[in-house]
Amino acid sequence: MSDRTFLEEITIRSIGVIDQASLELSKGLTVLTGETGAGKTMILTALNLVLGGKSDSSLVRKGSERLVASGRFAIPKKSIALFEDSGATVEDGEIIISRTVNSDGKSKAATSGVSVPASVLAAIAENLVEVHGQSANIALTKSSKQRDLLDQFGGQVIAKAFLAYQESYGAFHELKDRISAIKKSLSQSEKEIAELEEFVEAFKKLSPKENEIEDLDQMIARLSSVEELRLAGEQALATLSDEESGALTTLGIARKALENARNKDLVLEGIYQNLSESFFLVSDASSLLSSYLSSLEADPQSLENMQLRKSGIVALIKRWGGAASSAAEIEELTTRFKNSATRIADLRGGDARVAELEKEFLKVKAKLKSDATALSIVREKCAADLSRAVTKEIIELSMPHTILSVAVSHPDYASAMKESDFASSGCDEVAIYLQGDRSAPLVLLSKGASGGEMSRVMLALEVVLAKTHPVGTYVFDEIDAGVGGKAAIEIGRRLFELSKFAQVIVVTHLPQVAAWADSHFVVTKNNDGVVTQSDVKRVESAQRVEEIARMLAGLEESSSAKEHATELLAMRVR
Repeated sequence: MSDRTFLEEITIRSIGVIDQASLELSKGLTVLTGETGAGKTMILTALNLVLGGKSDSSLVRKGSERLVASGRFAIPKKSIALFEDSGATVEDGEIIISRTVNSDGKSKAATSGVSVPASVLAAIAENLVEVHGQSANIALTKSSKQRDLLDQFGGQVIAKAFLAYQESYGAFHELKDRISAIKKSLSQSEKEIAELEEFVEAFKKLSPKENEIEDLDQMIARLSSVEELRLAGEQALATLSDEESGALTTLGIARKALENARNKDLVLEGIYQNLSESFFLVSDASSLLSSYLSSLEADPQSLENMQLRKSGIVALIKRWGGAASSAAEIEELTTRFKNSATRIADLRGGDARVAELEKEFLKVKAKLKSDATALSIVREKCAADLSRAVTKEIIELSMPHTILSVAVSHPDYASAMKESDFASSGCDEVAIYLQGDRSAPLVLLSKGASGGEMSRVMLALEVVLAKTHPVGTYVFDEIDAGVGGKAAIEIGRRLFELSKFAQVIVVTHLPQVAAWADSHFVVTKNNDGVVTQSDVKRVESAQRVEEIARMLAGLEESSSAKEHATELLAMRVR
């Protein structure tokens, strides 16, 4: 885990029932437990805000002006560039992400004290934390999410094939649009050719440069104010260089006064050095002013030429450009000029040019089909590997006869394919099926899994994906919904296995899950329903036995519950 990010601390103020709280987290498996309504979910809400989630003024604690949520993440050296490229600020191997939400709903975000848009938080969160709740289970039933999981599992093998497909897909649509534009323009080709040639002639005549308007404005301003500039320069030069009272004369006299005495006192030596530096700086300024005044000449002809050129460029932009800044319009017109020869050739080629491009289009489509086929083959291979790996994990989660199958379907590549068969993600549809046993029918995950089974499938997938996925922290909320008994123990065991690869944080009501934790926090409420700093405690030894006993029986002092709790806690050391 040393090469992965992990959440070191989360701090909360004025969120829901929580007045203020801070959790220092460690690697491994951390569980949050507590009675219903004690604020466990608020901790995950705070984390969601830190990760760029939607702000909501209703989250601000009643009576408070704003809520504050912050998270401190450790970042390994090899990942620093990844986060900085996403807009985050990394200091001393850490990112501190903070989010405030005012009672009027306005929010602010920052990384390591530097303000950023909330969208930046969402971008960097993809490589920091994976959050799973009931909504994640619902998302898992969607085909697009299932394809994303398969591609994630396939890693570089699928990524390489997918990149080749995307390049072909882009070339396919670029050529298709080009042919469509030519066909559309053929009826008005002569008019468009004439307009293009007129534009090319006008552009070539001026050949405007980047930022030229700004440069011309500066030069015109100078040439239009020669007398004013000369007067200011001459006055400044006289003030510096006057032989009787000029700054240079005054500084020279002051230096000479200190010349003999400066060696007898270090303080006086320092003052002498400052005066000397000032003397030479003023001397340099005087020389520069003299050179400036020598070069300052009225040049009516140059001024007129520059004004005419600026007028010509402005007219060019007005005739052929839009309403953006002059620099942006010149850049756009330059691009249009560079592409104009190809466009004119396309239009002049007419039907022959269309036929030529359509012949090329068939080759591009064949390449697209070939790359789509290769992508499907790779996905099918990885789907079989993923099916075996996840099925193995599901069996360990007290579903001993259940088989998970990841199926990849696509059009018949041997037949004539329609353009609509090709999508930006490829030609594949991915579906996850469950099979109760080898003789049972395959049933879509969305239709064949209960809430508890869906949670276990999600956990099994994460355990498999975590071995290669760069995310350093996994957060599970209600992963144990609808689960109990032996299945709950196995969920705890697999979460513990997952924590060997990444940091795992779990909100749970099940003692069988909590018993596997490396770190255990209990959230309680005061009698007035408020959670303060003292109400989020890390429990160990006897206190942890009491909390597990409370979760088992609802009674901390129950001796039989304590015995059972001790037995559960012993599972990790077997």
